[in-house]
Amino acid sequence: MKNLNANSDAIARRYMDSLVIEERLLGAVTPSAKVTFLGREFETPIMTGALSHLKNGMAGYADGARLAGAVACIGMGDNEMLGSCLETGAAVVKIIKPYADRAEIFSRIRFAEEHGALAVGLDSAHAIKPESPAFDTVVGCPMKLPTLDEMKEYIASTKLPFFFKDILSARDAVLAKEIGAAGVIIGHHHDLMHWATPPVYLLREIRKAVGEDFILVADGGIEDGFDAFKALALGADAVSVGRPLMEALNNGGPAGVTDLIREMTAELRAMMVRTGSATLDGIDPAVIRPWGFPE
Repeated sequence: MKNLNANSDAIARRYMDSLVIEERLLGAVTPSAKVTFLGREFETPIMTGALSHLKNGMAGYADGARLAGAVACIGMGDNEMLGSCLETGAAVVKIIKPYADRAEIFSRIRFAEEHGALAVGLDSAHAIKPESPAFDTVVGCPMKLPTLDEMKEYIASTKLPFFFKDILSARDAVLAKEIGAAGVIIGHHHDLMHWATPPVYLLREIRKAVGEDFILVADGGIEDGFDAFKALALGADAVSVGRPLMEALNNGGPAGVTDLIREMTAELRAMMVRTGSATLDGIDPAVIRPWGFPE
């Protein structure tokens, strides 16, 4: 019988809800949520999560991000799908599954670079089944956990910045930096690992381990702009949002995605003004306080 307490989404939600925020309103000014990400300026640090196989279209998902002035992170799909996203003019970070056939990975990296993607990344955690040490199969495609040498080859094969997705420890973040990654996306891929440490809980430790010159994106459990504020305060450079935007796309198409990113950004800016944070860099981590709650 499955232990329902092991659900990592629920654990992450409990932790997020245990954090409260100190107000510092006197003398505050209207804040800006603009962010520089990989050398480009965006209206918001809230990017799309690396979703896949959206029934209302990956291109619409990416276009919604573009219209909101946000980065579009996209997941599994072939080069034709990636091309349709890039044709919208969106700034796309393409996350690639850890295919057992390495040619599939190199093909996607090469296509992304040749067609103007902002960055690429590897979703290495999806190589392993949630409840078995065996390699997984995703949508009929066999996966394989890449070795460190293989990861280095992927990074060396492109001029694009490279990310590793679903990193959940300072140890792995440091390794990613040492082999040449530009940053990591911190998350557990929607309970792909049971009993996972909440991504936001790890942010301070990871930031201390990798320093300031390494990009951290908090993924998983970001449901509104207030969650985004907590993650940014604790060390993230950006956050990614998946499932809420999936619903927005289903209900409103690309405009629904745009509207929700803008709504979340407004919530983020509301919390910034209440904490005296004129810019994202000006957010003081000390405004985040733990709030004990009964077990």
